[in-house]
Amino acid sequence: MIRVLLVDDQSIIREGLSSLLEAKPDIEVVGEAENGQQAVEQALSLQPDVVLMDVRMPVMDGVAALRSLRQKAPEIKVLILTTFDDDDYINQAIRQGAKGYLLKDTPSEELAQAIRAVHKGYSQMGPGILEKVMVATPSTPQPKIPPEWEHLTPREKEVLELIAKGMNNREIAETLFISERTVKNHVNSILSRLNLRDRTQAAILANSLYK
Repeated sequence: MIRVLLVDDQSIIREGLSSLLEAKPDIEVVGEAENGQQAVEQALSLQPDVVLMDVRMPVMDGVAALRSLRQKAPEIKVLILTTFDDDDYINQAIRQGAKGYLLKDTPSEELAQAIRAVHKGYSQMGPGILEKVMVATPSTPQPKIPPEWEHLTPREKEVLELIAKGMNNREIAETLFISERTVKNHVNSILSRLNLRDRTQAAILANSLYK
C-alpha cells in the first residue's frame, strides 16, 4: 500500500483528490495539510511514502517545504501537483528534489500511475514540463557524451533513445517487444553505467544526444 500525504491550501481540492485516490486499491491517503509548514510537520509525523503537494500556498510554499523535507526526511518522495507551469516554479521544485511535476488537469488514472512510479523511484513530468526543465537554464552547457557511453549495449542505447522521445516503460516495452520488467532493468543499468541520478537526467542527456 502506497501511503500518500495531500498538501493543498484549498480544502475542496484535497477532498476531491482524497476521493479519487482512495478509490485505488493500492493507495491510501494518510493525511492532509493546507500549507508547507503543516506538510513538513505531517510528513515527519506520518512518514508517508509520497507527498502530493502544491507549490503556491500560504505560510510556507511548496518549494520551501521541499527544501525542509530534503534536509529532514530525504527518503520521503515529493510529487508536485499544481496549476502553475511557470518555468521558475518548475526549476526550483526540481532543484529542491521533487521527483515529479504534474498539472492539476492530469487525468486521475495518470495521477495514480505517477504516484506509483514516484514511489518506485522514477521521475514523472507532465506534458511539456521536461522541455521547460531543459531550457530553464540556457546558459548551462549541454551535457557532453560521457566516456561510459561506449559501455552501453545496443539495446540500452535503443531504450535511451526512446526515453528521449518521452516514452514510459510500458510504451518502450511495446515498441521493442520486450517486457516492462526488462525495460526497468535496462533503465537501471543505464543510470548505473552513466552515473545518473534518475530518469529525468537520463532524458535530458538523451535529448542532447538524439536531437
